[in-house]
Amino acid sequence: MPVRKLENQTVRPLAAAALLLSMTAVLLMLPAEVPAQPATQAPASIYTCTDARGRTLTADRPIAECTDREQRELNPSGTTRRRVEPTYTPRELAEREDRAREAALQAARQLDERRRERALLVRYPNATVHDRERGEALVQIDAVIQAARKRLEELAEDRKRVEEELEFYKHDVSKAPGAVRRKLEDNTQSVAVQNRFIGEQEDEKKRVNARFDEERGRLRQLWSPQNGGGK
Repeated sequence: MPVRKLENQTVRPLAAAALLLSMTAVLLMLPAEVPAQPATQAPASIYTCTDARGRTLTADRPIAECTDREQRELNPSGTTRRRVEPTYTPRELAEREDRAREAALQAARQLDERRRERALLVRYPNATVHDRERGEALVQIDAVIQAARKRLEELAEDRKRVEEELEFYKHDVSKAPGAVRRKLEDNTQSVAVQNRFIGEQEDEKKRVNARFDEERGRLRQLWSPQNGGGK
């Protein structure tokens, strides 16, 4: 009995030592605690603008004095991060849209003008070609006028024959038969038509010359050496 009691007293210290060693091993296997890193603070924005009095203003938030004009938000390096549009009233917005539409129309007109100039230069690479086409256009009109004048000569001959018939009635149209009167009326109307037609063709010649003159003024610039054109 005394010996067994001694054995029990000896076993308990050994078990406690083993438990302590096991706990120490577990603690050694756990990762070491990483110290908390301070949060990196995002750089503050910088706003800048030029107010109505011409002053350059800078702040860390949108500038109230520049709500009616563009502001720039800068990076810490000083470069532009973005542009802040002005705050417009409804009337200002309408005026801004009108200006934008007018600018777009103006740009379209300029583009169309450049296209017409390129087409004009392709059609008339030099003055010789332009003069030749003017001459051809006028020749065609003159041919039409000449045909109308020839028709007037024929009508004049017809008129002489009608006048000869009227001699029998002593040139009293009221006494002439209906057929003779109709011939005279038709001849008068035909002469008026041909004269009006000739006048219209003469006006067409003026329009053609005016068009070619206007083109010539534009082509002189396109033909200039500075624009790489011909002579």
